[in-house]
Amino acid sequence: MTIHIGATPGEIAETVLMPGDPLRAEWAAQTFLQNATCVNRVRGMLGYTGTWRGHLVTIQGSGMGMPSLSIYANELIRDYGAKTLIRIGSCGAMQKHVEIRDVILAQTASSVSTPSRGIFRELNFAPCANFQLLRAAADAAESKGIGWHVGGIYSSDVFYDERPDLNEQMIRHGILGVEMEAAELYNLAARFGVRALAVLTVSDHLITEEALPSEDRERSFGDMVEIALEAAFA
Repeated sequence: MTIHIGATPGEIAETVLMPGDPLRAEWAAQTFLQNATCVNRVRGMLGYTGTWRGHLVTIQGSGMGMPSLSIYANELIRDYGAKTLIRIGSCGAMQKHVEIRDVILAQTASSVSTPSRGIFRELNFAPCANFQLLRAAADAAESKGIGWHVGGIYSSDVFYDERPDLNEQMIRHGILGVEMEAAELYNLAARFGVRALAVLTVSDHLITEEALPSEDRERSFGDMVEIALEAAFA
């Protein structure tokens, strides 16, 4: 048990999927895991452990934003021995060729600031995904016949962004989408020598202003969860 995770030793798997929304963690566990058991309810940040094709998996909510994710990822790695952490979440598309419902596999994650900035100081560290996970996720996405993309994303530390000039530069430099957690997850994975990847479903589009209807979200998010699970155990 840690400050923010109430699981006892042995209740957290080495492979952890991390949606931001705790209710999405509950949905994913009930939908994709067998014999899923709730192992964390502290602060309402639900976590479940069960099996997928015989492999032990934990799905733990991370909260919204990099500071929140940093808390859970740190404790999962340092106190529970997590070795593979995959963020599953939504993102906003930033390129015209990326469409609603497509899946983005984040090769790199740019940011203005992360909780690790105090460590790096003047260094512009370039956080990136684990290549083994990235390649396996690309294979899984290809097999599903869905739209998918590999490339850089932007991890923002604000939701209500008032920097249109910055968004313009992200678009200009080929950033595929924007979300709020992956850069710090990749920082922590590098620091502790574990594997990390972000698998993201495009739920809205910054250029076309399209948005995924709420009734379609579960079906579309299901592809993302399956890709993450297949990549973890490829």
